[in-house]
Amino acid sequence: MPTTQIQNTLQERFGLEALRPLQQEIIDRVLDGGDALVVMPTGSGKSLCFQLPALVMNEECGGEGVGLVFSPLIALMEDQVHALTKRGIRAAYVNSTVSKQERRKRYEKLARGEYELFYATPERMTKDDFREALDQVPGGVNLLAIDECHCVTKWGHDLRPAYQRIGEFRKELGEPVTIALTATATKAVRADVRAVLGVDEKSMPLYAAPVDRPNLKLRSEVVWDDEDKIEKLQSTLKGIEGTSIVYFTLIKDLERMAPQIMRKMDRPVEVYHGRLPANERRRVYNQFINATPRENLLLCATNAFGMGVDKADLRSVIHAQLPGSVEAYHQEVGRAGRDGLPAICKILYAQSDLTIQQEFIRWQNPTPDLLMQTMSAIEARFAHDDFDSDDLRIHVIGKGHAHGLGGGVMDYVLIRLAELGAIELTNLQSNERGQGRYRYMRTIDDDEIDADSINEKLKRDLTRLLDVVNLTKAPDIPAYITEYFDL
Repeated sequence: MPTTQIQNTLQERFGLEALRPLQQEIIDRVLDGGDALVVMPTGSGKSLCFQLPALVMNEECGGEGVGLVFSPLIALMEDQVHALTKRGIRAAYVNSTVSKQERRKRYEKLARGEYELFYATPERMTKDDFREALDQVPGGVNLLAIDECHCVTKWGHDLRPAYQRIGEFRKELGEPVTIALTATATKAVRADVRAVLGVDEKSMPLYAAPVDRPNLKLRSEVVWDDEDKIEKLQSTLKGIEGTSIVYFTLIKDLERMAPQIMRKMDRPVEVYHGRLPANERRRVYNQFINATPRENLLLCATNAFGMGVDKADLRSVIHAQLPGSVEAYHQEVGRAGRDGLPAICKILYAQSDLTIQQEFIRWQNPTPDLLMQTMSAIEARFAHDDFDSDDLRIHVIGKGHAHGLGGGVMDYVLIRLAELGAIELTNLQSNERGQGRYRYMRTIDDDEIDADSINEKLKRDLTRLLDVVNLTKAPDIPAYITEYFDL
């Protein structure tokens, strides 16, 4: 592929003067018809590695062919498509937030070849209308990008069953040139991604950026209670000029501690979480993005904030509660110091935080009994009406959170039942856990629920949590992370 064509597309379509060395290697590989597995930290330019080749391929084919992007993250695909269309790039997405009428319009445009890039969740490949539109695209799918490809694997931290069918989907699409991308992938995850896709290391080589970013100062400090945590937060941020994020795991803890932080800090403090009204979330987001270093803005947020947010001059990322996995930690601290200047990243670790994450793991791995109990409640009360987790919580768990279960478990029960095809998501609400409304599809038998798989996943999740605890105790956190990812 002529370098001049790549350079012209880069400048004219993306407004950029040059590619980074690793980006250039990956893009050259893809445009030469080779597959690639890409592991690069958040904010290092992964998206350009498939967006630019898709546009160049389309130009080379006289305006025919589309780049199909599988993404599990609705907010991220919406942000990327918005940024692309602002640049005049013909891109669109389809997900559960798009109305049936609008979805039909986008499929018609897709079938006519009016898009250069099209984003969808991999679950869309099971829908006839989507497949029919893809089949009619002039030139077909010339590039398949699998974003957040760690979702393919049981060894990752965010398994999506539809991702495990991507190898099958790829064959049905005619095995187009494929690029799989993630910010976090251990050696086991990388092997599983290739296995699912039906490729080997030779045909899909690894392109990985170094895990260790020298400008990030990664630290961990033991704290005893809320008061100690706030004092350590004060001392950590003392003398740091610029925008900072303090991450909390639970909204209730964020809401409890935020007023105390506001009283103690000599800088403006804002709060962001998914239960805020949409206009308030928008206001805080805009204030964060536009904050200048002199403002010293401190944002207290749950870890839902940050995905798809690109602010180059973030000077510190503090975890006020223990992250759920090394992968999540690596993604979150990767949002700091993207301008290459020094940034502080610290975990304020209290023993009680471990209990919070253990409860999360229990939520994320509901027992077979709870799944069947919920199924019975759905059939009895909601066979003809849509419902959400709040509608079911009182009937299944009860007011007092029966059996010691936290209320959040019901969101994950519904996710599992949807994966089994017992219920179907009808719309997505904007909150922390992506809670949505569902409708009943069919009953399931208890033999459809694999108790052994549930137990295996529970053990894997607990092992990943132990890895985070070990990270907090490591004398050299960057070295620990490098060894963990084996890069």
